[in-house]
Amino acid sequence: MTASERGGRVRVTVEDTGPGIPPEDLPRIWDRLFRGDKSRSHPGLGLGLSLVKAVVETHGGSVEAFPRPGGGSCFLLYFPI
Repeated sequence: MTASERGGRVRVTVEDTGPGIPPEDLPRIWDRLFRGDKSRSHPGLGLGLSLVKAVVETHGGSVEAFPRPGGGSCFLLYFPI
């Protein structure tokens, strides 16, 4: 995890080394109760990323997700200063 200031906002970057998010699932990962096909074999309710987005937006921020080359995901969280 890293944090930096850019254009009057704080950007927090969180990366993981998991299996990654399939491109077809990216538009839906923020939906409450959404679980992609790959994640169905793991415990969980599909609430985590929807809660992250709700908390970030409550603080006036935004969030994005991208696949990482070679596997894993990158999440960018932006907050106003």
